[in-house]
Amino acid sequence: MPHLLHIDSSIQGERSISRGLSALAADVWRTAHPGGTVTYRDLGRDPLPHLDHETFGARTVPPAEHTPAQAESWALSQRVVEEVARADTILLGMPLYNFNAPSSVKAWVDHLVTAGLSYDPATRAGLLTGRELIVLASRGGGYGPGTPREGWDHAAPWLPHSLEVTGLTPRFITAELTLAESKPEMAELIPLAAESLAAARREIGELWAPVSVSA
Repeated sequence: MPHLLHIDSSIQGERSISRGLSALAADVWRTAHPGGTVTYRDLGRDPLPHLDHETFGARTVPPAEHTPAQAESWALSQRVVEEVARADTILLGMPLYNFNAPSSVKAWVDHLVTAGLSYDPATRAGLLTGRELIVLASRGGGYGPGTPREGWDHAAPWLPHSLEVTGLTPRFITAELTLAESKPEMAELIPLAAESLAAARREIGELWAPVSVSA
């Protein structure tokens, strides 16, 4: 039975563009996979704890020697990895905050990238290969080629690099210029923002469309 892991990270609630895109993608997935099951994690409302000095020790000493805090952190990392391992498809709603991913996504990645759980420490082989990871991204400005802030989106290059060891390869679907309607200085960009959002929604709608085979 196909299984979906749906993750959101925006702190904007119902105003969030990335939440709207990830919800649309989840609906499209359900339609394409009747009978499939879904696990939902909301990093924006219930963030994972960041790793600290104490919990980092959980990754450097044998489990039998863990302190209570280390054991708790290790168990949490196991749950995070198991959620991904059970899924055929992972949807990650991810806005751009201060030119990077939300810190809650960084914490999720830090728990996910754990030796012995998501990759083999001896061979560096990823243990989560074969899964579809789709990132539903939103960014308030425009950071594409030729724009004044080209390259200022540091989340898009960071996430593939950080997850490479696990075997996961993200595919990005991005709506940009999402602040155009709320910032007077961006008013002239409203049509481009609407076009970008519409294009993202169309791409989502085609994610699991049946592939026609010609005779």
